[in-house]
Amino acid sequence: MEEKSEIVLQAGSVLISEPFLGDPNFERSVILLCNHEEQEGTFGLVLNKMSNLMLSDVLDVFESSFDIELGIGGPVQYNTLHYVHRLPDLPEAIKLGENVYWGGDFEALKARISAGTVATADIRFFLGYSGWTAGQLQEEINKNVWIVNNNAVNKLFNFESGSLWHELLRQMGGKYKVLSNYPIDPRLN
Repeated sequence: MEEKSEIVLQAGSVLISEPFLGDPNFERSVILLCNHEEQEGTFGLVLNKMSNLMLSDVLDVFESSFDIELGIGGPVQYNTLHYVHRLPDLPEAIKLGENVYWGGDFEALKARISAGTVATADIRFFLGYSGWTAGQLQEEINKNVWIVNNNAVNKLFNFESGSLWHELLRQMGGKYKVLSNYPIDPRLN
């Protein structure tokens, strides 16, 4: 009998929802784990759900040339702003993978954006976040709600948010490639 390998959850892990999830908050979502502590819980950002807001709708601090669409990081605290980026020298940023970082000194970020040294392709902003209490995420994984990919963090900026779920599953190959083509509503197939 083949032993099931233990799934490692850590900052930088990517959660990909099963296609049959049915929860509108997380249907076909891709979540980047920014912090995972078994005793404390887990914090992550949904990367592929976009809002109808632009950065200038919530902040008045950036040039209009830097205005970008905001993502919905999750259903918790929509009044908070988070960011994931490829700025290795941003003070206080937390490294999640090779050239992928979360947060950092916001004043330093504003200064760099004002100086024109940050490209919109290198940063994504999110309203709200996704969170799990201690043990809750592992329980969901055990129920096959999430597919965990610990090798996808470096690919997150390679795809548009609308195709991220499909592309990550497709690249995983095998049964995951099949899942990537599963229709949203199988009755319409």
